[in-house]
Order: sequence, then structure tokens, then C-alpha cells
Amino acid sequence: MSKAITIAQAQSYDAHTINEIGIPAMVLMERAALATFNNLLNDDYDLTRVVVVAATGNNGGDGIAVARLLKVRNIDVAIYLLGDPAKATDQTAQQLKIANYYHIPFTTDLNDVINATTIIDAIFGVGLSRPITGKFAEAVNAINATDASTVAIDVPSGINADSGETLGVAVQADSTTTMAYKKVGMLTANGKQHTGILHVADIGIYGADHVETIK
Repeated sequence: MSKAITIAQAQSYDAHTINEIGIPAMVLMERAALATFNNLLNDDYDLTRVVVVAATGNNGGDGIAVARLLKVRNIDVAIYLLGDPAKATDQTAQQLKIANYYHIPFTTDLNDVINATTIIDAIFGVGLSRPITGKFAEAVNAINATDASTVAIDVPSGINADSGETLGVAVQADSTTTMAYKKVGMLTANGKQHTGILHVADIGIYGADHVETIK
């Protein structure tokens, strides 16, 4: 899929796929995690110590699912969780439950992020619209200060997916696995700089216009 879409289109396509086509959000999350996981392996990163930096939105759920896929491969992985788990989206709450079942360790120590060999950025996804501050900004700055490779899920956290502008601070990713379509902001000079190598994963999210053409 070569076209690039806006934030509004991405959200509309998600809603259409879930509510009209009928593919559950949890299925899409699992597909997003598997696509990220496969790119992580294919790009040959050092997986000696992996830390998933995740918040409690659905982008975080994608990352937590990636942590589980790594764990079952006996890869050393931990989750640095930002935000209140009690306020997690339904899908991310379920991923947290699954992560606990698999005894994936959680950490609150930024030194674990700093000492990782590879970091998965699962803090904010396509819908971020305001500057990153507080502990979230501290985590982004820690990611950027490490020697670790960084893989972003969907959009590097802190990049506006429409304009490509940095919202306060932004993750400098080595690669990004974006879902369904490129996002227009990732094609700007600043967006490209933060995105790194771009993988577009077909996880089954389509707009109504696409569905109409294949009937």
C-alpha cells in the first residue's frame, strides 16, 4: 500500500474495519504486534536485552503484545510502563493481563531502558496531538540518550502524524513499523529523520473506498 493517510483517515479506517467489517480490535492489535516482531527479527537487532517502553493506550498494547512474542522466544524482555494501568484501554488492559500470565517483568527504573540493547517505542501512536511532558518526556529523552537501537510502533512517539512536527520531544527511531498505510507526517523531512527505516504492515485495516473496489 503506497498511499499516505492523515490522522483522521487512520482513525476512520480503524473504526470502519472494527465496526463495519467486523474484525475485532484485539485481532488487529495482535497482527500489529506480529508485524513489528517479524520486522524486529528480520532487521537483525541485538536482542540481548529488550525493553518495551509502553503507555496505556492501544499503541502501548501493541508493544506489550510484542513483549510476549519475545518472551515466548526466550528473549530477555521487560516492560517500562508509563501511565495508570487502571486507565488502560480495554485491549491494553487485556494485554497487561496476558503479560502477567507469562511473567514478563515490569520495571520502573529508567536505567533498565538506558542499558537495553534494543528498545521498542510503544508510548504514543497516530493520535498524539499535544506536546509530550513529564515522565513521558523523561522516557523519550532516555531512549534518545542510549546506544540502543530503537524500533517504533506505528509512529515515533512525539511526531505529529499529520505535520511531521516534533511535539515537545520525539523518539529518534532506527526503524518504524507503521500499520496499513504511511502517515503523511512521516514523509516530511523531520518525520523521515525520526522514523528511520519505514516498514508498512498490512494488518487488515482498510478504508471503505478500498473495500468498495474489491467487491
